[in-house]
Amino acid sequence: MNQEHNHIVQSYDEEQQRLGEEIQRMGAMAIAQLEAALDAVERRDDQLARHVIANDAAIDRLEEDISQGVMKLALRGPLASDLRVILAALRIAAAIERAGDYAANLAKRALVLNTYLPMPQIPALRQLGLRVAGQMRDVLRAYAALDAEAAQQVRERDAEIDTLHTRLFHEITQYMTQDARHIQPCTHLLFMAKNLERIGDHATNIAEHIWYRARPATPLSPREKRDRSSELAPR
Repeated sequence: MNQEHNHIVQSYDEEQQRLGEEIQRMGAMAIAQLEAALDAVERRDDQLARHVIANDAAIDRLEEDISQGVMKLALRGPLASDLRVILAALRIAAAIERAGDYAANLAKRALVLNTYLPMPQIPALRQLGLRVAGQMRDVLRAYAALDAEAAQQVRERDAEIDTLHTRLFHEITQYMTQDARHIQPCTHLLFMAKNLERIGDHATNIAEHIWYRARPATPLSPREKRDRSSELAPR
């Protein structure tokens, strides 16, 4: 009986490990998508943008596979601690999938933006995107190590992303008011900047799921938000 029980426990642990590895792979794909989308914007590379759009389906399929794996684990009657692992995995996979969607959205808007003259805000957009990619990379490392402190550091840095987004939003809206011909490309830039800010929010959400999995008895304080873009109006 003990041998059978040990086999069940080992099988369950192996399934959890495989699930974690799949989430890491999915996260790496989403980061690669984001960085490729940023390259497509900077280089005005339509072919690369279309490649990013096409690759989004692979992330969606992997998220479905992970969800099915999570459900299989849940049906095996896990303990409370295991339920935290399962719930965190489900939510983290969903957050990564949304990050992949936003990367694809960047690529779709890049195709439109490339029909206009080059925009002076592209370097700032890329800077914001690279900071967001760094947040995603750091939070996935925290997940792999189940490092609550590292996850908390990612969460705290989200305020820096908000600040960069607000600054870029202000620059774009000011540029928009200078010439009516700027309105359409600037509108796409505003959506692209918001997509990046939302990926940063998903990285923060992942950080919070890591924290609650590692330290369920220790609540987090309210998160600082510095996104003031909704308060700005063109002058």
